[in-house]
Amino acid sequence: MPSDPELMREALAEARLAAEAGEVPVGAVVVLNGTIIARAGNRTIRTCDPTAHAEILALRQAALAIGNYRLLGTTLYATVEPCSMCAGAMIQARVARLVYGCRDPKGGAVSSCFEILSDSRLNHQVEVAEGILAEESAALLQSFFAARR
Repeated sequence: MPSDPELMREALAEARLAAEAGEVPVGAVVVLNGTIIARAGNRTIRTCDPTAHAEILALRQAALAIGNYRLLGTTLYATVEPCSMCAGAMIQARVARLVYGCRDPKGGAVSSCFEILSDSRLNHQVEVAEGILAEESAALLQSFFAARR
């Protein structure tokens, strides 16, 4: 089974591809039984779609790959702490586990601004591991935004 850092490197590769395309460098992969079943980077600018976050696109691909909108037993790897939209989609899809890199203090919905994935009022909670390759994830974002200032 690949390790969390190995799989986060795959998400980082997607984030780098997004940056090369002029998108905010966020990447995500969905894993089932140790195999990547979906991967994506942000595409909001290219598709003029505010919902085209890496996590949403990867969840859509994963559902198509397994033929079910319930992604039971999956782990989503995201380079940055997911926003409320992406966290809500993970709840709806019944993702078992989230692994993410760096926190998002201005919009993170896992631990920074909100705690959606662990909210006991919801009908599903997601196991979370944070800080995997956080420095690399943060550096990618910082260099992207520094180049645009």
